[in-house]
Amino acid sequence: MLIYRFLTGEDDSAFCHKVTKALSEGWALHGNPTYAFDAESRKMRCGQAVTREAKDQPYDPDKKLVDY
Repeated sequence: MLIYRFLTGEDDSAFCHKVTKALSEGWALHGNPTYAFDAESRKMRCGQAVTREAKDQPYDPDKKLVDY
């Protein structure tokens, strides 16, 4: 089963660390990153989809994606 997550955050080093951590845990980049202006906070925000293969595990909507 292929698991999908969409990571988001402010455009700062913490977001880069979040993506790097996911990659180090076996997640792979999926598609291009996104970049948008958040008018409410007046800051730029980033997003990156990541996927990971979870073999021999049925989907459970109550399970956290990071626990697969």
